[in-house]
Amino acid sequence: MHTSSGRWVHGLFLALLTALLWGILPIKLKQVLQVMDPITVTWYRFFVSGSLLFAWLAATRRLPSFTLLGRKGQGLAVIAVCGLLGNYVLYLFGLRLLSPGTAQLVVQVGPVLLLVGSVFMFKERFSLGQGVGLAVLLAGFGLFFNQRLEELLTSLGVYTTGVLTILLATSIWTFYALAQKQLLTKWTSMQVMVVIYLSCAVLLLPFVHPLEILELNPLQGWLLLACCLNTLVAYGAFAEALAHWEASRVSATLALTPLVTFVAVALAAWWWPDFVQAEEINTLGYIGAVVVVAGSAVVALGPSMAASWRARRARLAV
Repeated sequence: MHTSSGRWVHGLFLALLTALLWGILPIKLKQVLQVMDPITVTWYRFFVSGSLLFAWLAATRRLPSFTLLGRKGQGLAVIAVCGLLGNYVLYLFGLRLLSPGTAQLVVQVGPVLLLVGSVFMFKERFSLGQGVGLAVLLAGFGLFFNQRLEELLTSLGVYTTGVLTILLATSIWTFYALAQKQLLTKWTSMQVMVVIYLSCAVLLLPFVHPLEILELNPLQGWLLLACCLNTLVAYGAFAEALAHWEASRVSATLALTPLVTFVAVALAAWWWPDFVQAEEINTLGYIGAVVVVAGSAVVALGPSMAASWRARRARLAV
C-alpha cells in the first residue's frame, strides 16, 4: 500500500501547479479542436510527452523495469493506461460540445468518485463532513446549471450530451488515479507516466490522422505544442504530488481548477475576443461554480477534518 512521503509543502506546490495547468488547458485545446479531431490531438499529446520523458529516463538510466511489478502490478498498469486513455479522448469529445468552464466544473465529480474508490481500496472512512460537502457540491451544480437545468433533465441535446460525456470521462479517470497511486509503490512518478503515455500512443495509432497538423495555422500549432508540454508537466506534477501528499488533500487542491479556467477564459476573452468567447453564465451560475468548488474541497478534506476534530476533543478531555 502506498504511503505519502510527508513533504506536504512540496505536495501542495505540485498540486497547485497541476490545478493551474489543467485550468488553462481547455482554452488551448478548444482552439486546436477547430481543425484536428480529438483522437489525433490526444495521440500527439501522448506521443510528444512520452517521447520526451523516455529520452530523459534513458539518458539518466532510469527506465522502468516491468519485472518489479509482478502480475498484480501489471494489471494495475493496464488499468491506468486504459483509464487515462479513455479520459483524454472522451474529455475532448465533451469539450467540443461545451465551454471550457463548464467542462472543467463537471470534472469536479472526479474527487467524489476518487473518494468512493479510496473508501474501498485504501479503507478510508466516509465522514459526516464529507456528506455535507457532497450535499453542498450537488447544490452548487443546481445553481450553476440554473439556465440549462430543464434541458439537462428533459432532453438529450448537444449540451446534455457534452455533460454526460465529461461525466463518463471523469468516471474513467478515477480508475487511472487509483491504479497510479498503487503503482508508485514500485516505480517513480516519471516511470509510471512514460509507460502510460507511450502505451496510450501505441493504442491510438490505428485511429489517428497525423497530417492534420499541417492544417493548423501558426497560432494553433504553438497551442498544440503547449498542450503536449502541458500533458508532460501537469500529469508529472500530479503524480509527484500523490507521492508526497495524501490523495484527499491533492484532490481538494485540484478543486480550484474550474475557478482557474473561469478566470483564464475571462482574461483571454478580454485580450483576444476574436479567438476566445466569454462564458455565457449568469451571476447565479458563477455563485454555483464557487459552491461546487467549496463542496468538492470539503468532500476531499473530510477525513482530515474529522481526524483533527477528534484529536482536539481528545486533548481537551485530558
